[in-house]
Amino acid sequence: MAPKPSPPGPSSSGGPNNKKKNNKTSSSIIPPIDPSSSFTPEAFERELKALAAKAQTETWSKWALDQARIYAKSAALLTLIALASTVSQLALSPVYGSIPSSKWHAKLLMAACFAGWSSNLFLHRALPFRAEYLLPVIAVWTPTVQFLLGKVSGTLTASWGPLVTEALTLFPLVGVSTACVATYLEGADLSVLPGWVADAAPGLGSYGFFKAAEKVLGGMVEEFVGRTVLNTRLGMQLVLGGLYALFAPSKLLVWAVPALLHTAILNTHVPTSMALARLNSELAPAGYVILDRAESITGYISVVDSPTEGYRVMRCDHSLLGGEWVKFLGQGQFKGNKVAEPIYGVFAMLEAVRLVKTPEPIPDNEAKALVIGLGIGTTPAALIAHGIDTTVVELDPVVHKFASKYFQLPSDHTAVIEDAVTYTSRLAADDSKPRFDYIIHDVFTGGAEPIALFTLEFLQNLNTLLTPNGVVAINYAGDFALPPPRIVVNTIKSVFPTCRIFREHPRDDKDFAESARDFTNMVIFCTKQQQQQQQQHTDGDGDTISFRTPNERDLLNSPSRRAFLLPQHEVRETDFVDGEEGEGILRRNETERLVKWHAISALGHWTVMRTVLPEVVWEAW
Repeated sequence: MAPKPSPPGPSSSGGPNNKKKNNKTSSSIIPPIDPSSSFTPEAFERELKALAAKAQTETWSKWALDQARIYAKSAALLTLIALASTVSQLALSPVYGSIPSSKWHAKLLMAACFAGWSSNLFLHRALPFRAEYLLPVIAVWTPTVQFLLGKVSGTLTASWGPLVTEALTLFPLVGVSTACVATYLEGADLSVLPGWVADAAPGLGSYGFFKAAEKVLGGMVEEFVGRTVLNTRLGMQLVLGGLYALFAPSKLLVWAVPALLHTAILNTHVPTSMALARLNSELAPAGYVILDRAESITGYISVVDSPTEGYRVMRCDHSLLGGEWVKFLGQGQFKGNKVAEPIYGVFAMLEAVRLVKTPEPIPDNEAKALVIGLGIGTTPAALIAHGIDTTVVELDPVVHKFASKYFQLPSDHTAVIEDAVTYTSRLAADDSKPRFDYIIHDVFTGGAEPIALFTLEFLQNLNTLLTPNGVVAINYAGDFALPPPRIVVNTIKSVFPTCRIFREHPRDDKDFAESARDFTNMVIFCTKQQQQQQQQHTDGDGDTISFRTPNERDLLNSPSRRAFLLPQHEVRETDFVDGEEGEGILRRNETERLVKWHAISALGHWTVMRTVLPEVVWEAW
């Protein structure tokens, strides 16, 4: 017997008692059956199956569309906070440096995700409007809050400033976004999964998606930062605000107008000539002016001039890449000099690679030099002035551009704008490529060394590129009260058989006793020659490197080189921290040995930088 058909439901134009209209509606949905041709139980059953299949298809399509909408909205919000996480770190690095900025970052993100996910019901019930309407307002206010808090970074300090800033900007953005995602995913159909898996899947899946998006977007942002106005720190923050506004437009956006006005009129971080002029008017009372600035792959780069003191420096985030005295250029005894006067003695000390006594003296006009890390170009300029064929490897194209434009870097050098690890590996693997009589390794920024450039594997490549009669000079900036300097020196000595170490200035024992910090630059001079082939030097360390006395030609008519070219303050074994943590060497897969000390070293460097230039220079950027 065929199943009895269900009665049609009421139409939109009549209730259940309107029989006439209901009958018309019913006949419009189900075509009348011709009793002469198809009024059989089989035909009737086919009709019912067709209608059931149609209803099932329409229900599945709606379900799929609803599920896709849920996951798309969730993915969009998670992607936006992943981008906001990266941009937040970039915005803090000029004021605090990249390492102090990252100290609390991961913990704060996890706390924000947990707070948002666990309080989503409370948040949505407590607010008189949809929670996502808050997101554009928070995003647009973020640059203003960061700008205002940056003005008091000296009070907040590098230990707490990044945490306070992100707690007022990134935390609410991530927390509200996570709460919205949790609410969206309550509508996700996970019935095909086991019970405990269905309960955990939304939270774990969301966090996994966020971390993956953060990694991918972080790499993309760092690669393309500064290429256009929209790729700058502030540009990306404004783009984020716009994307959030498109995601959740509402009347609440009126509360973002004051922040937009502040950014357009008062925020000196805007990459425009008007904002730069406004910034320089603020710096004028302190006696400084920004000649140029740009954002690039290694950080925020600027050229800072001190007309009152007569010097110029290049800044990278919260660190200095070098500086020179511009007031002496072309004046008096300096007229006709091929090099400028460096403001830091360590840069002149690096040039002492030419003074190291070797079995076979190296004529300058036959020598080849490789400089890893350009800075403002002090060392390459001196080598070029001596007639040495010089190749410079610099990762950041903006650093090379500014060194050539605003400092005394000659154009007659070979510039390699590339990662030094990749470049040296390629050269070391090819016997037909050049080998160098002098290698100067000078890389440092933000209170920490680029660890990959101090590993055993990288130094072995340098050893391959150094001629048998050559000399390498490695500049390392670190805190002698911590293990990393000893680890780095151990690694260098494991590759180069003969080394001797000097620091820029002698230790200030009084300051060391009070602060327990001994942050300084040191230069390690090494050769491939065995110790017994070197001249005797009775310093208790046996046979080692010795230097010839510099002549007038070596000094290049430079008082700075007269004072600092010949290394003076030697580092002894007792100057390093003893202990198991400072033992061993640094390999490519063991870089965490230094990473864990970076936070302490970077905080010390941040404090030192605040004494080198006034706080207003660091805060205004």
